[in-house]
Amino acid sequence: MDYCDFSNTLPNDTDNPNKHYHDHVYGFPVCSDNELFERLVLEINQAGLNWTLILKKQKAFQTAYSGFDISAVAAYDDADRTRLLNDVGIIRNRLKIDAAIYNARQLLILRQKYGSFRNWLDQHHPRSLPEWTKLFKKHFKFVGGEIVNEFLMSTGYLQGAHKENCPIYSKVLAQKPKWAEYGK
Repeated sequence: MDYCDFSNTLPNDTDNPNKHYHDHVYGFPVCSDNELFERLVLEINQAGLNWTLILKKQKAFQTAYSGFDISAVAAYDDADRTRLLNDVGIIRNRLKIDAAIYNARQLLILRQKYGSFRNWLDQHHPRSLPEWTKLFKKHFKFVGGEIVNEFLMSTGYLQGAHKENCPIYSKVLAQKPKWAEYGK
């Protein structure tokens, strides 16, 4: 069963966070750099784990990572690393924590050149997954093909978030930027 089938079988009043994520977040365009950064950090933390676990911990991640304020996370020091490693509400993996801090610093550099993370993504769109993965690996840490794929699908840059027969597909399509061709 794929994600659309699974999520669409969940009742509307479910406490399973996948229903809300699928129906209101997954595949929809994201404008805010902090929200894009959040999605990247969550995808990195999901590596090797269950997505439901990450969704259940999302609020704890938001608190732990200063609301995913890129400038704040980029300024994290050793005391912040220790704090994060001791935070039972998040995934306490040193490599993933270090990647979040490093990637925030990289985003500040990209902002200087492109104005925003979103502008950087827009200026490189469209690309194939292998091209995106190579580009991400050039700038960020802990970003293999699966992480890049899920990040780009979840933010609407790559196809595959929803099947065409999924009721959410048309809602996502209606919100796509004019330059974007859903399915490319």
